Amino acid sequence: MSPTLAVKGKDSGTARILGSGTAGIAELLVFHPVDTIAKRLMSNKAKAGASSLSTIIFRDFATAPIHTRFLSLFPGLGYAAGYKVAQRVYKFGGQPYFNDVLNNNFKSSFTNTFGERKGKLMMQATAGSLTGIGEVVLLPLDVLKIKRQVNPEAFRGRGVLRIFAEEGRNLYSGWGWTMARNAPGSFALFGASAWTKDVVLGVQDYSKATWTQNFIASISGAVASITVAAPLDTIKTRIQNANFESKTSGFTVFRELIKNEGPTALFKGLTPKILVVGPKLVFSYTLAQSLIPWFSKFV
Repeated sequence: MSPTLAVKGKDSGTARILGSGTAGIAELLVFHPVDTIAKRLMSNKAKAGASSLSTIIFRDFATAPIHTRFLSLFPGLGYAAGYKVAQRVYKFGGQPYFNDVLNNNFKSSFTNTFGERKGKLMMQATAGSLTGIGEVVLLPLDVLKIKRQVNPEAFRGRGVLRIFAEEGRNLYSGWGWTMARNAPGSFALFGASAWTKDVVLGVQDYSKATWTQNFIASISGAVASITVAAPLDTIKTRIQNANFESKTSGFTVFRELIKNEGPTALFKGLTPKILVVGPKLVFSYTLAQSLIPWFSKFV
């Protein structure tokens, strides 16, 4: 018989789904407009000044009443809901699963290589990286969400089922760059968070961390993740916001970006992402880390 991997962990699968799913829904309701602003700033290829900022963010509604401008920041909410909830359930619920696999089957390898304490941290980070790589399965929903936010003309009145039928593999546009972004980004998110809990806050059992400890650790993880993933995220976003028929490769996008805008353009939108998208990740990650152990008491 072939060997099987032991995957049993402290928290039940139901608790992980409920905790991370609730965090995803709450994040969507609070932060979807912020995500739209960040995506539009990253997609803008011209120099942004105070006079053009409103047009970049609100587009055709730049001169509309304030309530209309605000509502214009909710394009693609349906796709965002499907993507965000599925993503958070997979990311925050899946990382503990991968960590259980590593802890129950490969703990000695990590301990022998990195030592007891660092091995524990490396397992958390590696589990995060594996989770990030697997997140590519949700890419079609992410592509549709981004296109609705920054390039609604790509839909041309088509419904989601027709788009899936007609576009097929085009919905996986930028899959390689997505995996390349997610692997180090998720490694940094879960690794920095675990390091902060263990080394800075002295938390040995992460599931028993207080809300405040989870919050502090999430800040470290979010800033590290966003910064590490920023260049690849910019390239991925530009690939995905093009029309469906566009076949431009990531290397072409990278070459043109460096040539026309300079290396610093790889970090376009980094400051607003850390200032406003960062709290989004901190919010949902803190909530998920706090809710999963809480739900485990009941299910």
